Amino acid sequence: MELGAHMAILLRESDVEQMATMNMAIEAVEQAFRLQGKQRADVAPRRRCRVDHGMLHVMSASMPTLGYAGLKSYTSVSGVTRFTVLLYKGDGQLVAVIEANKLGQLRTGAATAVATKYMARQDSSRLGIIGTGLQARSQIQAICAVRPVKTIVAYSRDAGKRGIFCKEMSDLVGFEVTPAATPEEAVREMDIVVTATTSKEPVLRGEWVSKGTHINAVGGNFISKQEIDVETVRKSACVVVDSSEQAKLESGDLARAAEAEAFYWEDARELGLVVVGEFPGREDAGEITLFESQGIALEDIALAAKVYEQALTAGVGERLPF
Repeated sequence: MELGAHMAILLRESDVEQMATMNMAIEAVEQAFRLQGKQRADVAPRRRCRVDHGMLHVMSASMPTLGYAGLKSYTSVSGVTRFTVLLYKGDGQLVAVIEANKLGQLRTGAATAVATKYMARQDSSRLGIIGTGLQARSQIQAICAVRPVKTIVAYSRDAGKRGIFCKEMSDLVGFEVTPAATPEEAVREMDIVVTATTSKEPVLRGEWVSKGTHINAVGGNFISKQEIDVETVRKSACVVVDSSEQAKLESGDLARAAEAEAFYWEDARELGLVVVGEFPGREDAGEITLFESQGIALEDIALAAKVYEQALTAGVGERLPF
């Protein structure tokens, strides 16, 4: 039986895996940031509530011109995180409940890809990454989609996991991904650097960063976390965030730099303004540029809408009784 337009559907992780691609995610997220830049999207920052042994996190966004709104809620309890997106049409109808772990990885990678597309030098071919968890995989995939990457060097604290990650990524990208012995090795002489860690202490130091490097800091979405040191922020000619409001609540990297008077909040620009051309992501080849990615609901809802539309066309998903 065909899925009706006014029947909510449940999409499980396996459905999202089947429907969603990195290119789809990049297209959806770039469109969402374009709407943000034109002030045609609303974003409510993440809010957190304590539960036994963990937290409940809730964030929402709407794209009225596309006819979608929604929220992502997730729990992180006793080391296990579970993600769900509720997607609504503009008429207020709930149309999809989506398991959103894979979706979150894709949209985080896609946000990095959009920032890299507008902020990294066109000829950037050397990528260094610190962190080799689940987010790191989609970061590499995303950046390779927008720049001619030929060299990838990866560092994480666990040498065993680092080796496995480099082997898996080598198979994915089609050339050797090299493990780094130190974080410095993953930063020096790189055109693009990614930090994708849960560190509370800086893993990247400004003294290691070469002229012309673009940095994507994607792990620090708690004010208590800090992936990059104050010097890195001080050296960055251009600081871009996904949401100014959310960055002020969550970016430990920028908060520490602001406390040290190495950075002023009013100098940060939202990625949407860069995408629509109101603010340059890079003014010359020698600049160090920084994208601080907190991860906003606009990215989730934009990709969720694409996945939902694809699922309707393909007849995928379980009908829900409302």
